[in-house]
Amino acid sequence: MTRYAKGEFEVKLVPQTDEREIPLLGRLSIDKVFHGDIVGSSQGQMLSARTAVPASAGYVAIERVEATINNKKGSFVLQHNATMSNGEFMLNIIVVPDSGTDELTGIAGKLNIIMKDKKHFYEMEYILPE
Repeated sequence: MTRYAKGEFEVKLVPQTDEREIPLLGRLSIDKVFHGDIVGSSQGQMLSARTAVPASAGYVAIERVEATINNKKGSFVLQHNATMSNGEFMLNIIVVPDSGTDELTGIAGKLNIIMKDKKHFYEMEYILPE
């Protein structure tokens, strides 16, 4: 049975420094706090690419979420693949197969991020074995 979770989150992105800088490429740490149907936090790493066009970019990321989702507690990993082309977003954020633990063992699904009024919201569609 498909389940749904939605709410808001805060995110802190911290640039990571390398001895060798590559123009237009970046590496950032991710720290999030989730509210709503998901209550918990996450940590991760992001690789990003900017372009000469300010409204175009791309990123990939891996993020480990420790949370309670609709009263089920555990952890899982999200894999991000995203681009922005002249301000138009394309997001693909999925649960890494077999990454769920505890009451979230077997979780599968996808998450969408919505930005509105400078705030971050999520909508997650997922399944859990009965």
